[in-house]
Amino acid sequence: MTRLPLIGVTTSEVRCVERPTEQGEPPQHEMTLGLQYLRAVERAGGLPVVLPPLAPDALDSLLDHLSGVCLSGGPDLHPDGYDAAAHPQLGPTWPELDGFELELARRADARGLPVLGICRGAQALNVARGGTLHQHLPDITDGSIQHRQLAPARTSTHEVRVQRRSALGRTVREGTAAVNSFHHQAVELLGSGLRAVAHAPDGVIEAIEAIDRPNLRGVQWHAETLVDQPAHLALFRDLVRAARA
Repeated sequence: MTRLPLIGVTTSEVRCVERPTEQGEPPQHEMTLGLQYLRAVERAGGLPVVLPPLAPDALDSLLDHLSGVCLSGGPDLHPDGYDAAAHPQLGPTWPELDGFELELARRADARGLPVLGICRGAQALNVARGGTLHQHLPDITDGSIQHRQLAPARTSTHEVRVQRRSALGRTVREGTAAVNSFHHQAVELLGSGLRAVAHAPDGVIEAIEAIDRPNLRGVQWHAETLVDQPAHLALFRDLVRAARA
């Protein structure tokens, strides 16, 4: 039997349940992660495993067991991670999750593991390599694109232009891709060794990839909810294929 590559998926949030059911456990912090991430990895041929926010000294032992990493979406990254002041519109943040995810991205990157970042995960990849973020897109865009759509996640609401000669372009096999959009932060200054390979019509960076190594990529849209479309499923298949290799 072929061994499935183990793909670690970071948790989206750490929440505190304040009002449990009468027969439930007492309030405590709980991990949350949309099942769509796990189903997308599974559909692409990988074996997904959820990664809790661990202490840094446990990361190398964790990565010893993984063949690839998916950095999931979630809350805003705190600007402490790139030495900026907090914007008034900054949403809820989880410093523990930030610290874990950024260090995980750096160490997975250093090992050459395949990495796919989704939404917040793409932003984390950029920050992990020394980049910065726009903290509130309405401050810098013309309003022609609704980056926090009200339509369901399975609905694509705008297109992105993809560089055909990029690794992403070879994956989606088109010069444009129809995507969904659930964010108000985005890549600003690119991190070291990264390039922008897709843009929204208003100029917002929608995808990044490494130029100094293969199989390190981030997309700003929630591809995990669009895997019924071949171009988006191909992102996860690329991750799993690289992890298997």
